Amino acid sequence: MPSEETKILLRESEIPQRWYNINSDLPAPLAPPIHPGTGKPLGPEDLAPLFPMELIKQEVSMEPYVEIPDDIMRIYKLWRPSPLYRAHRLEKHLGTPARIYYKNESFSPPGSHKPNTAVAQAYYNKQEGVRRIATETGAGQWGSALSFGCCLFGLECTVYMVKVSYEQKPYRRVLMETWGATVHPSPTTLTKAGQSILEKTPDSPGSLGIAISEAVEDAATHDDTKYSLGSVLNHVLLHQTIVGQEAKAQLKLVDEEPDVIVGCVGGGSNFAGLAFPFVKDKISGKEIDIVACEPESCPTLTRGLYKYDFGDTAQLTPLVKMYTLGHTFVPAPIHAGGLRYHGDAPQLCLLVNQKVIEARAYHQLTTFEAALTFTRIEGFLPAPETAHCIRAGIDEALKCKDTGEEKCILIGYSGHGFFDLGAYERYLADDLVDYEYPQEKIEAALKDLPEIQEPV
Repeated sequence: MPSEETKILLRESEIPQRWYNINSDLPAPLAPPIHPGTGKPLGPEDLAPLFPMELIKQEVSMEPYVEIPDDIMRIYKLWRPSPLYRAHRLEKHLGTPARIYYKNESFSPPGSHKPNTAVAQAYYNKQEGVRRIATETGAGQWGSALSFGCCLFGLECTVYMVKVSYEQKPYRRVLMETWGATVHPSPTTLTKAGQSILEKTPDSPGSLGIAISEAVEDAATHDDTKYSLGSVLNHVLLHQTIVGQEAKAQLKLVDEEPDVIVGCVGGGSNFAGLAFPFVKDKISGKEIDIVACEPESCPTLTRGLYKYDFGDTAQLTPLVKMYTLGHTFVPAPIHAGGLRYHGDAPQLCLLVNQKVIEARAYHQLTTFEAALTFTRIEGFLPAPETAHCIRAGIDEALKCKDTGEEKCILIGYSGHGFFDLGAYERYLADDLVDYEYPQEKIEAALKDLPEIQEPV
């Protein structure tokens, strides 16, 4: 019989010592990134102005594992290993025979999974003598994490925060500034990319694509500055796999293996961090349903096209093959700000395209309903982003109630919602609405996709 413990814990000595690199196990090769100027496959030298060389090596590595440096491991021990919870109370409330577990990443200093890569990226930049890092942030979780990482390694940090989130979540900005970062509401007048957007749309709410353009331009025009991204890129997803490796070890302690894994997806790092170590098992033949959950208002995986596109609005970034809603796409200002990105990680997109991973989209109100149920039963307040996979986990458990199946469900609890109380206040006041992005607007944005001849 499975254990009746609530928290399944590892010792610090049991923290994984290596990150898992899924490149070596993908069912098909990744399409190479394309240089935006030459139209040819990107080389390491093309990325050197933006990233330290060690991260570039990790980006293209085919080695199955990458050793975690001791300096990073010492910082990880501030919050790692994170606990795996058995949701006994939720199971009883739902009346389901399913066993529900959630990997709780909210215990890091910034309150989410993001520091797993922020600390690593700050470390590698420091090793190469970088003085300042520029980045973007949607809901503020990534900006908070990188501010934290830069603070620990003595680096300056400049954050371009999507304007609607800057206004919705002022205390995220304060947290970043507490760790010493400079935060700008994007689009700004500080960059040519921001000026161009404001000239066309003075009241633009911003988007991650716009904020990325500003951060990339900042880094590219300052010799002492590199760029850092909180999701999408291979090396970012690599760093997050410590989450899934820990979860595997914790489930093994209670003699469990997941039948269903659910996680929320904005760019893909949180989801990949939990799921990729299990994707390896699925590719090897294990039967596991792995579900990527996104908002109906930004349905990248469920309604986007699998094509080459820019990662940013100003077309400064390399082109990558991914599911995309178009780089000019500006999503509705829903409260799951971390899920408002027009594209997704190429590794994740390939796995969705190959039917290894299933994608589902959820409306805002049903996700908040699930979050409130979870909070009132389990006690933890999830971020609105996390609420999407909590919704999926509850739905899967209710299916088991109907079928009588005793499945093991694993939920990626990516971060807390303490900075999202304004959103919960609006939900409790019946002041939130659902928003399904109109197909005609998606089609309009997709018309701007570049015509790229895929390399053979």
